[in-house]
Amino acid sequence: MKNIPKYARYILYLIVMFYAASNASAGSWDDSPYNWNNSEDNWDNSSNNWNNNPNNWENNPSNWSSDRIIRDNNGDATGYAVPNSNGVTNIYDLDGNREGYIPK
Repeated sequence: MKNIPKYARYILYLIVMFYAASNASAGSWDDSPYNWNNSEDNWDNSSNNWNNNPNNWENNPSNWSSDRIIRDNNGDATGYAVPNSNGVTNIYDLDGNREGYIPK
């Protein structure tokens, strides 16, 4: 490495750091709450949207045939999960408060 000029080592260092940074952040944007697909401000993720609303029969804990209801080991409903059009699955408590999401 001593035979490589200082400016070339610096450029090589920058290339390696840029490559490492771009690979490290590649998946994180998909998971980021700042990504519009995951944002609470996105209509697809809002509980005001009928698809995500707790009053929707598909999200009702009394609907035993719904595949959206999240139940604990005792069979008690703890919330519901709704996939949206962007491929994100939103997790809500029984009151319709968004608790989290699973990115696509």
